[in-house]
Amino acid sequence: MSREPGCSRWLFFAACAHLFFLLPPLRTRAFAVSVIPEGAEDETELPVLQKSEKSGTISKRSKELKEIVFIIQSQSNSFHSKRAEDLKRDILKQAADLGKELPTVLLIHQMDGHEGAWTILPLMRDFSVTYGGNSSWIFFCEEDTRIQVVKLLETLGRFDASKIALYIWQKGEGPHLTPVTEFCTDDMNSYKVDHCATTFSNFLPLCGEPVKKEDVFVAVKTCQKFHADRIPVVKQTWEREAALIEYYSDYADSSIPTVDLGIPNTDRGHCGKTFAILERFLNHSSRRTPWLVIVDDDTLISIFRLRKLLSCYDPNEPVFLGERYGYGLGTGGYSYITGGGGMVFSRIAVQKLLASKCRCYSMDAPDDMVLGMCFSGLGIPITHSPLFHQARPMDYPKGYLAHQIPVSFHKHWNIDPVKEYFTWLAPNTEESLNGKKVGYNREDL
Repeated sequence: MSREPGCSRWLFFAACAHLFFLLPPLRTRAFAVSVIPEGAEDETELPVLQKSEKSGTISKRSKELKEIVFIIQSQSNSFHSKRAEDLKRDILKQAADLGKELPTVLLIHQMDGHEGAWTILPLMRDFSVTYGGNSSWIFFCEEDTRIQVVKLLETLGRFDASKIALYIWQKGEGPHLTPVTEFCTDDMNSYKVDHCATTFSNFLPLCGEPVKKEDVFVAVKTCQKFHADRIPVVKQTWEREAALIEYYSDYADSSIPTVDLGIPNTDRGHCGKTFAILERFLNHSSRRTPWLVIVDDDTLISIFRLRKLLSCYDPNEPVFLGERYGYGLGTGGYSYITGGGGMVFSRIAVQKLLASKCRCYSMDAPDDMVLGMCFSGLGIPITHSPLFHQARPMDYPKGYLAHQIPVSFHKHWNIDPVKEYFTWLAPNTEESLNGKKVGYNREDL
């Protein structure tokens, strides 16, 4: 990969090892990128790191501060945009206390023309052009990152941005990543907080009383060949948490019971079945039920935690919620909610979708990708939550899962799904009382 003419040089300066620029989304809570204007000396002559003199003065810190561009990975949904605005205000307040010029703080969802901005890479060229001449650092963070601005300045001050450049991919080698222990993944109440430039809130969002059981309709996609092995797992684990649940199959089995939608089973895709579920929810369920959740028969989910999470979302908005993936981002593609971890719809989102002409291009088209394409065409953004998971717990770094209270996982392959549910997803007394993270008895899985 060669460097485009006119581009600035970048160093990715990361907080931990789990940093990805492909899908799924970023595993870190914050990272910084140095910006070197075009015209600097050749990168082959530049050291990776060079210590700079520390400055303890307010004026020097203020000078350094205006050379940082803060990028908050925000979302347009009202709950998420408010959290991002709160973080922006906090950064600017801390900056104002230093008494000098304020830094630039940008919210990704307010940037035009960047459908895949959440993956970071589509932003790089524009940032290099816009900020390459007057900024030293681009600092990316999430909406729940908490930043100690003075500590951040001290941390970045250890490195001379003018002597750091991108090492272009050669022989399979990419940019050098620099681990910085001050970019913490600890909770803001951790004993390590004085050492940290960044921390984050480690709890399940709760914005009032949990959504009532009767306000969440759960649709389980299944087929006859999985009735005997997958459905019993659902019944042994999370079915009891759902007040309204139906199983949709290609065969009506009264012992479960299942509903035959008249859609033949397909080996892949299931788009026809999903759109039939959406039609049934809109036309046959109670019109007072504001939320629909569609899961696979091998999805493990905590409806209890989902109800708490949904207390933060307005059902009068078109909400399409889950774990975000992307297709063709940066080249006219779209984001979508991956189906295995569960897809959550507000009723108004379903209404707007079905009022449009966007439908499956084939019965076995990938339903989650078609939905992403449809909502993108309607101008309805999907809403990402890292608490939904497309894969099994064993498929994620332990350190990543240690910092969250998950809502779902997916797939039964080579695991005991009942054990996985009670290890990771079953509510306990402490959690039900205050919604905060507790010490789960999780075995090494």
